[in-house]
Amino acid sequence: MRTLEQIRAADALGKIRAVQETFAGDEEKADKFASYVESLPATILTNGLGQAAATLLAQAKGVQSDPHYKIYRFLEEWLCRDAPEAPYRLAKDLMEAIVSNDRQAYLHAQAEALAWLEWLKKFAVAFLKKKPE
Repeated sequence: MRTLEQIRAADALGKIRAVQETFAGDEEKADKFASYVESLPATILTNGLGQAAATLLAQAKGVQSDPHYKIYRFLEEWLCRDAPEAPYRLAKDLMEAIVSNDRQAYLHAQAEALAWLEWLKKFAVAFLKKKPE
């Protein structure tokens, strides 16, 4: 049986592999994605999960191919997945789950988002960040 930490790592690695395929040949977009992922944990700590998620949506401006939107969707998929430990298990929409649940669920979701983002950030830097010239 795998630990939750292993499950987080596997999920994050899968997301980064998908981003590599999506942005294949577009090093600039991949690098921007990695930069956005790198800054997201600090944004969550400063402003909270709800504000950070809303900001990602606002920056994407409804464009689903935008790196901000992809990060939002990945976060939503993780926090709303069908697993007993998921803070918003089976919720259809992350923003709706954030605004309609209690403080305890919000704090759990925020802590889980930060734990999962540590893996996503490490893999994004390792596989997507442009190499210094």
